Amino acid sequence: MTKSSALLNVQNLSAAYQGLPVLENTDLQVQQHDIVCLLGNSGCGKTTLLRSIAGLHDITQGQIELDQKLLSDASKTLAPEFRNIGMMFQDLALFPHLTIYDNVAFGIRKQSKLSIKTRVEHVLALVDIQPSQYKKYPHELSGGQQQRVALARALAPQPTLLLLDEPFSSLDPELREQLATQVRDILKQEKVTTVMVTHDQKEAFVMADWIGVMHQGEIVQFDTPYNIYHQPSSRFVADFVGLGDLIPVQVVAPDTVRSVFGDIKGEIPAHFELHQEYDLLVRPDDIPHDDDSPIKAIIEEKRFLGAEFIYTLRLPNGQQLSCYAPSHHNHPIGQPLGIRLELEHLVLFDK
Repeated sequence: MTKSSALLNVQNLSAAYQGLPVLENTDLQVQQHDIVCLLGNSGCGKTTLLRSIAGLHDITQGQIELDQKLLSDASKTLAPEFRNIGMMFQDLALFPHLTIYDNVAFGIRKQSKLSIKTRVEHVLALVDIQPSQYKKYPHELSGGQQQRVALARALAPQPTLLLLDEPFSSLDPELREQLATQVRDILKQEKVTTVMVTHDQKEAFVMADWIGVMHQGEIVQFDTPYNIYHQPSSRFVADFVGLGDLIPVQVVAPDTVRSVFGDIKGEIPAHFELHQEYDLLVRPDDIPHDDDSPIKAIIEEKRFLGAEFIYTLRLPNGQQLSCYAPSHHNHPIGQPLGIRLELEHLVLFDK
């Protein structure tokens, strides 16, 4: 990804809130038609970054460009209404006194009646809102339907960029995941470049082409969802994204580390030195349950997740690990469980 080819180009951005620094020297490039999720805990700066892109928050340093047009720098901020950016807020912000049709038409009300009708019907059909619901008011719809109407309203003006601020946070988990999948399909179908803020990892994995993990006002890793999970660039990202454990290993060859599971081969970056000890990241899905394995671990805790269990295990050397097992492998606490290690990547960290 290059700055010159990016539709959205955020460079060296700093911003403050009530005099306190929130963003520090932040860069973000988003390619046309991509969906990017900014993922992080509350207070990490992700919403400030989104609001800065929208023109709702002034920046103290750097610049924001959209389609090679300067939107913000330290000396000026283009008003939100002139940015051609759509935004779907956490609280949806639907007008309670307007019908569903009029809510969606609001942002394009200066167009001809025929153009408005054509566009409103198109985006409402996209989000599966039927004509029989056009004259209803927001409070007459379910939460999921209101989310769809808010998305249709944001899409109606055909924005160059769409911003989503925790769009599914008010929904129950099952509906949230279902709607996230549907929204991604709609955005891809309409080729809408999107930046979304969320603290929900599952949401980010479902929605995103790229994820930017944020911490203390910085994007600490910008990568594909797969790489964010399987090849985190730091201990923070490894701890923040998904479950995982760190086991001690020693580099015994340029392509081999020695562990409680025996010797493990894989690519080892050059700066990890021979004969030195490091920590190896192991995810629960890297540890298959295997009754025939000579390596046994004692089950200390278990959680039933429906299709699977997640077991907390303790190896003979005291090392604690987590592993997944299919739900029909229901073993009692205190029982030994055979396990093996299957790693595609060696993710090492200094001790």
